[in-house]
Amino acid sequence: MSIYKLSLLQLLTIFTLFTLTLHASEDQWLHDYDEAVELAKKENKDIYLFIGADVCHFCKKYKETTLSNKAAIERLTKDYILVYLSRDQHLIPDHFEQYGVPRHYFIDANEKVFYDTRGLLELAGFYTMLDEAELSKE
Repeated sequence: MSIYKLSLLQLLTIFTLFTLTLHASEDQWLHDYDEAVELAKKENKDIYLFIGADVCHFCKKYKETTLSNKAAIERLTKDYILVYLSRDQHLIPDHFEQYGVPRHYFIDANEKVFYDTRGLLELAGFYTMLDEAELSKE
């Protein structure tokens, strides 16, 4: 019986750590485009805008796999202000396409889109997207 309790305690600990880690990474994401623009100007960074939907299987998978990768988030936050807008919950400015999600926009602090694409990206594709965005910026 004590082995069962220990296993249950371990499972609860792992679940708690996972939840805290997931919540911490979500804290880095803004949900207001105008706020992101102001912050980008203040911090001299570009913006990574991820547009999704609450019921989008591909958006969910992208969040759970690629965006839960610590190295991927660290690379993003180094140069970008992170914005996630759900077409089901948030105000999306008219000049961004909100269908065909997931959508990815790279925007400078002056609100000029310098790269955009869409689709579910596994980790390797994610890094390729970042490299392509950087090349497009020049």
